[in-house]
Amino acid sequence: MSVTGAPRTGVTLRLLDKADKEIIKLDRAVLGAFYTFQHDFRRNPESGRLHLKRLEGHERLWSARVNREWRALMIRLGRDDWLLVAVQHRSHVYENLDRLNYGINYVTGAIEYVDLHVVEQKVLRSEPKPPAAPASVPAPEPAPAAAAAPEERLFAAYTDQQLADLGVAAPLMPIVRKLTTDDELLGLAEYAPRHTGEVLLRLRDGVPYDEVMEQVTAPVAVPEPEKNLDTDDWQAAVDRSQTVVITDDESLQSILEEGDFGRWKNFLHPTQEKLVHRRYNGPARVGGGPGTGKTIVALHRVRHLVRNLPPGRDKPVLFTTFNRNLAADLRTRILSLGGPEVLARVDITHVDQLATRIVNEADPGNANRRIDDTAALREWRELLVEVGDTRWNAEFLSDEWNQVILGQAVTSRNDYFVVRRAGRGVSLSRAERAKVWQLAERFVQRLETKGLETHRQVAERAARLETVRRDKTEKRAGERQDRGGLDNLDVEAGSGAWLRYRYRHIVVDEAQDLSAAHWKMLRAMVPSAPDDIFLVGDTHQRIYDNQVTLGSLGVHIRGRSSRLTLSYRTTREILREAIRVLDGADYDDLDGDTDTLAGYRSVLHGPSPSLRGARSWDEEMDLVVEQLRAWHDVPRESTAICVPTNDMVTQLADRLARRGITATEITQNGPRSEQGVHIGTMYRFKGLEYRCLIIAGASEGLVPRASVDAWAHTDASRYQRELHRARSLLFVAATRARDALAITWHGEPSRFLAPLLPAK
Repeated sequence: MSVTGAPRTGVTLRLLDKADKEIIKLDRAVLGAFYTFQHDFRRNPESGRLHLKRLEGHERLWSARVNREWRALMIRLGRDDWLLVAVQHRSHVYENLDRLNYGINYVTGAIEYVDLHVVEQKVLRSEPKPPAAPASVPAPEPAPAAAAAPEERLFAAYTDQQLADLGVAAPLMPIVRKLTTDDELLGLAEYAPRHTGEVLLRLRDGVPYDEVMEQVTAPVAVPEPEKNLDTDDWQAAVDRSQTVVITDDESLQSILEEGDFGRWKNFLHPTQEKLVHRRYNGPARVGGGPGTGKTIVALHRVRHLVRNLPPGRDKPVLFTTFNRNLAADLRTRILSLGGPEVLARVDITHVDQLATRIVNEADPGNANRRIDDTAALREWRELLVEVGDTRWNAEFLSDEWNQVILGQAVTSRNDYFVVRRAGRGVSLSRAERAKVWQLAERFVQRLETKGLETHRQVAERAARLETVRRDKTEKRAGERQDRGGLDNLDVEAGSGAWLRYRYRHIVVDEAQDLSAAHWKMLRAMVPSAPDDIFLVGDTHQRIYDNQVTLGSLGVHIRGRSSRLTLSYRTTREILREAIRVLDGADYDDLDGDTDTLAGYRSVLHGPSPSLRGARSWDEEMDLVVEQLRAWHDVPRESTAICVPTNDMVTQLADRLARRGITATEITQNGPRSEQGVHIGTMYRFKGLEYRCLIIAGASEGLVPRASVDAWAHTDASRYQRELHRARSLLFVAATRARDALAITWHGEPSRFLAPLLPAK
């Protein structure tokens, strides 16, 4: 049935979650036609060239012409309100129309759309073919099958009613009953409504039924007063659904062309949405593996906090992270997500820059040059040579100074005699502590004489300054309360400023890499109140030696810690190998307990990582060139190579240039150029992602570096920390890859690759 009549204005076109993922896969010419279609449809859906008509046998499902070959499928919610659910080739649109299922889920109250034919074809009838392993390395033994026996149904233990009560989409129930392998389940999760996929994945992970009900279904279930919802009230249902209104061409372009961030700007997972909007009675933490959307949650949390601020022009929300590259990226994303009005109320800066600002504010004439830990270690070595002290190791003294003296804000010799040194591995007598303290004092004097100071010194000083400011602020607040809420104008005017906390809310990204001094500073910058500190991070990705227990620093997250488990970035093949690199090592949760990646998984599918060895670094660089040429159809800017050392970056860039491949180095300020393959050390890849990535130089002696083993007999605690850090670096590097990962080495492969390689 065609729609005719005069054009109308005020047409609303919405996009259903997951429809965008199918649209973006369209051929470029078809995608261009779709842009034109949605523009014309919003202006006048009744235009004759759109051929808008209701599908036979369906009350609300309509089709419209995108171009000669392709059609848009839409649910008509109201007279001028449309929900776009798919774009399909016309040869598939008008056949077996009963395969197209849509309705309102009676548990979640959300609109769901399923093409049963597509699901059956993609899930039950397609067998994924494992890619051939490179000739130089035998194919790894397959991991033990997590799936049940071939004929055993994955969800046989649950009745249809139990699954329905969890919110599993009713039209998919017959297919759910046929699932026998994890591959089939993951395939179904890719095409099923999001809630159905999460419920089934959690059950398959062994999460008890009652916990799935509590953690997954209850947060998105229709409230009790609406339990008898009207399944014909589509306008009410759309408010409960994962949809976005296409307001203009730019909004659609943002969704389709900004990758995962474009999707997450509009389609937050219900679990993420809950974390973003929840009111917390104090500090809260969100953990999860790479690609689970922790940073996205932090970004939306910042926008949520800003939108709930009273009017003003100040910046009461601090958004911070551990380096300048990430801070710059956060600024760009906040602008894209919330616009100038949100950005104007947020102070976005990396944590060392924040500490420097505090110190400079207190000492504006300070002209000391800041040095990093590597430069500080060189100063320690030179000091030991100058004083002729051979008993102490420079690395040990540097760690003692950073972790104990600065980390616990020890300011006197007597305090150092009694301070706890948990996790340091080597015990010290009173006489030994006296000698270490003497050397630390000489080290500080040495830096002062040379006009130097470390970032850790600055952070510790900033923490002390902010603590003093907090104490004064609270004292003034107490005095004000005693006066019945009146300010003491003489005292306030004499201080030169109205003392108050710097921020109302603080949001921290990559929290695992902040030091104890950083946390002390942040804790003192915001009053202890609901929604004061919100942090996201994953200790499996810790790349700096900052071991902290947040509770001991006044950041109490017990009972307010959540975890995300579904990766939206990395394929399950890459994810499986990356987790095996960790090899079951224990990681903390920032508060004294153990963190875990249990249940961490992906619904994305791709080729298994390539593992190739060479006899020399020269030969390995040729393998890298060969791999890049194999990825010839991937834009160079979407590929990257990470290596263990800066020298290898230089050598590899030179080799690529001589082979006609443009490359650009990743510096602390980001890539030097917008064009070419990105090359950098593993430290530079934190927070980045690429379609295809090569980890080169993954050799024993480089990952971990050979000097680490020296600690095995002299400082077992330091040895374990260094191994953890090296594993984390490799894990972080591997999970930067979205679609394809290649790992190469020369000589002996890194010990961390052993779980990925055949046993010798």
